[in-house]
Amino acid sequence: MMRFRLPKPILVVLAVLIVGGASACLKKNPADLVLTNGKIITMEGAAPVVEALAATGGRIVAVGTAKKIGRYVGPSTRRVDLKGRTAIPGFIDSHAHFTGVGEARLILDLTKARNWDEIVALVAEAAAKAEPGEWIRGRGWHQEKWDKRPEPNVDGLPFHDQLSAVTPQNPVFLEHASGHSCLANAKAMELGGVTGKTADPPGGEIVRDARGNPIGAFRETAQGFIGVPLRSAEMRKTEAERAEKEREAVELAAEECLSKGITSVHDAGASFETIDLYKSLAEQGKLGVRIYAMISAENAELKRRLSQYRIIGAVQDHLTVRAIKKLLDGALGAHGAWLLEPYSDLPGSTGLSTTPPEELKETARLAIENGFQLCTHAIGDRANRELLDIYEQTFAAHPEKGDVRWRVEHAQHLSLQDIPRFGRLGVIAAMQGIHCTSDGPWVIAKLGEQRAREGAYAWRSIMEGGGLICNGTDAPVEDINPIPSFYSTVTRMMANGKRFYPEQCLSREEALRTYTLNGAYAAFQEDLLGSLKPGKLADIAVLSEDIMTVPEAEIPAATVLMTIVGGQVLYEKD
Repeated sequence: MMRFRLPKPILVVLAVLIVGGASACLKKNPADLVLTNGKIITMEGAAPVVEALAATGGRIVAVGTAKKIGRYVGPSTRRVDLKGRTAIPGFIDSHAHFTGVGEARLILDLTKARNWDEIVALVAEAAAKAEPGEWIRGRGWHQEKWDKRPEPNVDGLPFHDQLSAVTPQNPVFLEHASGHSCLANAKAMELGGVTGKTADPPGGEIVRDARGNPIGAFRETAQGFIGVPLRSAEMRKTEAERAEKEREAVELAAEECLSKGITSVHDAGASFETIDLYKSLAEQGKLGVRIYAMISAENAELKRRLSQYRIIGAVQDHLTVRAIKKLLDGALGAHGAWLLEPYSDLPGSTGLSTTPPEELKETARLAIENGFQLCTHAIGDRANRELLDIYEQTFAAHPEKGDVRWRVEHAQHLSLQDIPRFGRLGVIAAMQGIHCTSDGPWVIAKLGEQRAREGAYAWRSIMEGGGLICNGTDAPVEDINPIPSFYSTVTRMMANGKRFYPEQCLSREEALRTYTLNGAYAAFQEDLLGSLKPGKLADIAVLSEDIMTVPEAEIPAATVLMTIVGGQVLYEKD
């Protein structure tokens, strides 16, 4: 067979024509957005760092050198010169209470109060402006973080008398930072029918003085005594008023997230009605961030409505609903975490089981039979063991169900023998780096040194056992800002300058993965989110500092300069 070879000059001309034609094609179909002249961390092994990126129709179409991506620039392209700044995949907060983030901006912020006296003063100021009978709400107090103990107190919790004296006509509901306990005044307890004879509910505790009288503090399910009249007051508002308030909370939450580089939120507990609102706002283009919603409802309602609410990637991937949220215990700070052995500082208590295990087993059955992920709050070592047992039994009963990716939300305090079970069972640990350093100063007092060292926030141990960890903040329990949580994950540095068992630290690369690719995987979205490569959604955060290389102590100073969702710049710092 004869071979025909073109002369070299003709080959050169053809190559020029082909390249020119490709360039002309790009010019005819330019990208919507181009980021250039930066350090773009892709989280992709083949090209972990690139200079530039192009996106069209909400998705990434190319990454590479500034020269290569320059061919995608046309008259209509928005070109962002990063000027050497660092861009990363948009942060995924894998556990936050989305509407709660917005609602926290509509009530009293108690996070900065240094003691009980300051809280009383804040409430008194609000009461002076309130109508008689109007509820006064606040959130964010934490008795372990006050600079002095109130007197008198029970387990560090104040008596209501001082609060009641400044609010004789207004019921008061002040939620703990964790959401697992509350403080109320006399008026609120009167409306809730709480007296010295009121019995503790299952999974809850009315905190009492030596004579058995309620002091105004309520743990776990006992908060319902105050929550019922509060909800009744809300229901007396018109439907339009309630809807407007919830819309405002969602919009405030989205604004907060975008300003901090968060492009996706795993909402850890949404009602069916809230999910309807998310869908409506997404359709109107008002949701902003992407929501992966976990349904929070009783088993009877789940059984009736689950099939109608399995939603995958609705409204350009802004809303996905394929998970159920349950709670098995409470929080350590409120002595509600369910422990295998008593609290070191409260020897008469092992905490509280807030959902009977048999009830949770039924939830697990409903979830696996309907193709839903189960995400269960478990903080104490007893709660984690009971939960892993339920998961293991459910998996064994349904061997045909693969890749279920069930999760333990928090997984904060574990027995050594349970740590390897995460990897063995394929259970995801949805943890929050910021909890470690925020809670660290008082954890040893509650658990003792051995339990704290072996199983408190055991990030490294879980990973070495083959477990996968995704990161978040549990906002509004903590600020939804991912930078402090990232910093905590890599340093475990507490405010007192000490590190909380630093052998459990993650590397910066591992920590960023928990906030990107691992978060995407935990929501079955790794093909869409978590890294920057062609075909994936163009969700990006631009940072003021390179958190992967700056000196460790400088990480907290990093801020978000720009947040991009689906190729659209939705936040830009002034």
